[in-house]
Amino acid sequence: MSSSIGIVGTGSYVPENIVSNEEIAAGAGVTADWIRSKTGINQRHRAADHEATSDLAAEAARRALRQAGLTADQVSFIVVATSTPDHPQPATASLVQNLIGAHRAAAFDLNAVCSGFLYALTVGTQMLKAGTDPEAPYGLVIGADIYSRILDYSDRKTAILFGDGAGAVVLGPVPAGLGVVETALIGRGDQHQLIGVSAGGSRNPATARTVAEGEHFFRMDGRGVRGFVQEALPAAVDGLLTRAGLPAEQVKHFVPHQANGVMLGEVWPELGLENARMHLTVDQHANTGAASVAITLDDIHRQGALRRGELVMLAGFGGGMNIGAALLRWALDVPSTEVEEAELLLEQSDDTLADWELLAGAASR
Repeated sequence: MSSSIGIVGTGSYVPENIVSNEEIAAGAGVTADWIRSKTGINQRHRAADHEATSDLAAEAARRALRQAGLTADQVSFIVVATSTPDHPQPATASLVQNLIGAHRAAAFDLNAVCSGFLYALTVGTQMLKAGTDPEAPYGLVIGADIYSRILDYSDRKTAILFGDGAGAVVLGPVPAGLGVVETALIGRGDQHQLIGVSAGGSRNPATARTVAEGEHFFRMDGRGVRGFVQEALPAAVDGLLTRAGLPAEQVKHFVPHQANGVMLGEVWPELGLENARMHLTVDQHANTGAASVAITLDDIHRQGALRRGELVMLAGFGGGMNIGAALLRWALDVPSTEVEEAELLLEQSDDTLADWELLAGAASR
């Protein structure tokens, strides 16, 4: 096996049902324009009643395998990063394994909330570097969440932010000099109280009282989370580059967790990535939890934004509080059937930062 491990295929899936700001606003006591001005979100996707997290994850996995030109039997493991599993047990990854027919694969879940995909990517990379079944030299790393099932739609701090979706990558051998360069994982458990679901676990089991009092809903201290990101994300970016021994000027693409477009616009100038382009899909998909980095990565790869050999930084942050980051030397070519469309999209989408700087200014007023 090559000593280099990288992404050899990407895929994503968002449910067909689109929910506009207008549909969310009234219940949360705000307006559609207020949501846009505070978050940069225009819409989000919501899972159908028959869809569970494993269904979204399986479809994203199928699309990633299809792009990589692989079958499920060539996968030695499946890691699903999620904080909204189908059930407390068995692992959602076990259900995905069955759904896609990856019968050779080990399967397990990982919960680092919205930074979970980066944690799973790190784990998967190390597993492949340690060696695996030579007849199944690939791994599937999936981020998937259905936050629509755990939201209090009267809580404007959370109801407006989240959508449902899944993103996947296939990891495998790539030519030397390409692939995963370095990763960094950071935990700040002293701030765990900023994000959480207080009931349903061993500390506060489900009862009629916990249900009646809404303790199974997702809650967040928005101001505290913003402060955490503004302090911790620049430090994480700088630390990752230092570990990799690479200057910030070499980074061409930055793919962050799509938590809130306005917040990302505010922290972007502090990251020191002047030569990079920050990629955002939060306007169309909202915050899809552990799926958001993988969905965005798949979107921009299929649009042709990434070129082989370019340095790409991924960063996730979320409940715990946790941060995960990775530097990749991109190993894929632009999908051949999409090149012409990609060039047009790139010409029309050179306004990423200007848009978010405007939004950040509006939110601060």
